[in-house]
Amino acid sequence: MFAAEYEPAQLDGRRRSPRAPVSLDAKLGRGGLDRTLCKVVDISIHGVRLQTYSALAKGATLWLTLPGLAAPRAVRVMRATDYEAGCEFIETLEMADFEHLLEVNARRH
Repeated sequence: MFAAEYEPAQLDGRRRSPRAPVSLDAKLGRGGLDRTLCKVVDISIHGVRLQTYSALAKGATLWLTLPGLAAPRAVRVMRATDYEAGCEFIETLEMADFEHLLEVNARRH
């Protein structure tokens, strides 16, 4: 008989990076067209959670225009319900841009 000790894996639900609660108006589009308003309700350097006015399809790649940033960011919809979506940035958000968005949020509230 063979016996071995083991330690069960601890799944603590941690994300790759901490998320910050925000309330930022943003725009979604495809290839710079069909822009629609949305609200960013939390953000990290790896992704955002959005409140939307129309349903988004899981797996869709969209352009997200964030306030005060020069260029739109490509995001992939990782999960979606009727009016909320969790999206991952295709390219990680720079820390300076993340901090800028937190400042924009603080000035507005």
